[in-house]
Amino acid sequence: MKVTIERLGHRGEGIARGPDGAPVFVPMTLPGEEIEGECRDGRIEAPKILRPSPHRVRPDCPHYRACGGCALMHADDGFVAQWKADVVRAALAAQGLEAALRPTVTVPANSRRRATLAGRRTKKGAIIGFHARASDTIVPVPDCRLLHPDLVALIPRLEELVVLGASRKAELDLTLTRSDAGVDLSVRGGKPLERDLFASLAAFAEQADLARLSWNGEPVAARRPAAFRMGDAVVVPPPGAFLQASAEAEAALVQAVTEAVGPARRVADLFCGVGTFALPLARGADILAVEGDADMIAALQSAWRATPGLHQLRVETRDLFRRPLLPDELGRFDAVVIDPPRAGAEAQSRELARSGIAVIAAVSCNPVTFARDARILADAGFRIDWVQVVDQFRWSPHVELVARLVRD
Repeated sequence: MKVTIERLGHRGEGIARGPDGAPVFVPMTLPGEEIEGECRDGRIEAPKILRPSPHRVRPDCPHYRACGGCALMHADDGFVAQWKADVVRAALAAQGLEAALRPTVTVPANSRRRATLAGRRTKKGAIIGFHARASDTIVPVPDCRLLHPDLVALIPRLEELVVLGASRKAELDLTLTRSDAGVDLSVRGGKPLERDLFASLAAFAEQADLARLSWNGEPVAARRPAAFRMGDAVVVPPPGAFLQASAEAEAALVQAVTEAVGPARRVADLFCGVGTFALPLARGADILAVEGDADMIAALQSAWRATPGLHQLRVETRDLFRRPLLPDELGRFDAVVIDPPRAGAEAQSRELARSGIAVIAAVSCNPVTFARDARILADAGFRIDWVQVVDQFRWSPHVELVARLVRD
């Protein structure tokens, strides 16, 4: 089949129109390219590029074609930045909204400080890497251009860990996070943590010079505090806790949120995590930090208590999906920061719409749910002042953004 790529889908795959008018999905292609290949079930998995796009570049990674960790390394940075901005525009347009988008901030290569690798035992040892596209096959990535070099350097040692703690058929999830004190490793899917395995894992943590090692949610070794600086504070998150994927992206997000909040003196930070925004904002404002995970709240509160010179910071452990803050609770604040997971925050957005809040700094990793929630707020008199797109997950189709919403 010979087709021309019309656009990219939400997964970064090219979409063409087949002879019968049905969509044909073609990975690693770009709009305007003419390609041919064997089509099966509406997909051309191995396209031959007959007429390449001017935005096509040679991927700077030997694993790109096999690995599923990246999807857009065959496009130049300018194209990817514009495409991610267009994804946000399209999501807003679908809700009848428009906004001024600032130039996309793109993180550098080899800056990913947090990632989850897959590990499985083999007859000869173990294999560590990312899954291939739409497959359970694990692709080794010893020369990964995405991960920070400190994480890449640890991959060969992880093979020893998988042999040590994985059953024959199990697949381990290895979450590596580069903290200020070294790598924090959280492993899921391993053998039960019996005494002999505990001793072996503790010895491994020492030999691999890990800051911390957790196994199936249980602490094994805490050789140094797995700490991160957030504003003036130093936070030690619980094992496997959510953190922004790169330090550069976190800095861009914090800068945008700080600008969006402006001179507000009383701020509610909803879905606050371990304090990515709450702690920097506490330099100049009183903060209420709300999060559903009690361990993350405890880490945030401990960091605030240990940091002199910050404004008052109160915390609350609360499921904001089931129990959003109500208008009378929100009435005490000058601004709100909200950073929900991919599902968005529809219930909380409805309460914000009913409240007297005038300024919202909305952080999102899903333009579709962001636009849905922004529509709720727009119907209550809010407008989107600006949107800052951050390409935190480089070469992937994922989009991060910060938006400032103000009530006219």
